[in-house]
Amino acid sequence: MEYFAGLDVSLRSCAGCVFDRKGAIVSERELPCEIEEIARYLTALAIPIERIGFSSGTLSQHLFHGLTAERFDVVCMEARQVSAALSAMSNKTDRTDAHGIAQMLRTGWFSPVHMKRREAHGVRALLSIRKALLSKTIDLAKEVRGLLKIFGIRLPKTVKHGSFDGVVRPMIEMDEVLAHAMLPLLDARLVLYQHFLELDRRVKQAARQDDVCMRMMTVPGVGPIAALTFKAAVDDPARFKRSRTVAAHFGLTPRRYQSGEQDTPGRISKAGDRDVKVDTLRRRKRLADANYGGAQIKSCSARQAIA
Repeated sequence: MEYFAGLDVSLRSCAGCVFDRKGAIVSERELPCEIEEIARYLTALAIPIERIGFSSGTLSQHLFHGLTAERFDVVCMEARQVSAALSAMSNKTDRTDAHGIAQMLRTGWFSPVHMKRREAHGVRALLSIRKALLSKTIDLAKEVRGLLKIFGIRLPKTVKHGSFDGVVRPMIEMDEVLAHAMLPLLDARLVLYQHFLELDRRVKQAARQDDVCMRMMTVPGVGPIAALTFKAAVDDPARFKRSRTVAAHFGLTPRRYQSGEQDTPGRISKAGDRDVKVDTLRRRKRLADANYGGAQIKSCSARQAIA
């Protein structure tokens, strides 16, 4: 007989439930969210586990590759679909969620999620940290501007990131009160900006060393950030049977509600990777401004935006 194991994963623990083909509960247990503990529990049952399933989340990558290395057949389910299925239950607990996930495995009513390679996640981490450092650098610069206004010092409207310290530091050092309070803030911003420059150099170097990114950067408006973001998000192009499904995967196709005589197209679904959508829509706007004029931005389809 076939058996299916559902895991409701949280940060430090997970609820496990094993169903047989007929839908009867074979075993259920609360487990630490560690690969060794989960593998030991399932192995100790001494039954042929057909498949292990859990909802996509922050620990999905770690659990998927770890349990696959333990020779289990593992599937990661699409989170929105799992949420919709579990919403039919009257009680919301980790135990009932594990039951529902196991039942979805047993019936086959789920959509598997592609698990990206470790290299793709490494690129995404590099891009995310670069973006975070730039954001904090801008926030600290705004804080400095706001504090200086209190003392009647108004900085120029536009100051480049690289010259900000050289412009502001002499003004602050002239006043002992300002220097005592604001120099640590300025020093912290300078350190963050220097780390941002290093990560920016690594991102550009990674794009230059990748043939796919170099080919994508021949498209007007596509730079190293957009190319690396798109490549890391797609990961394996072979998982898309048609190029037009890429737009749907990233939520750039219109929603549609059809029932009987009613057929209503809506706005883009905004599902999928947010960073890819932001880069794509920014490039779409730049191209529209440069080539067609701002009036035609809305008429540019999502499929044309990624073409």
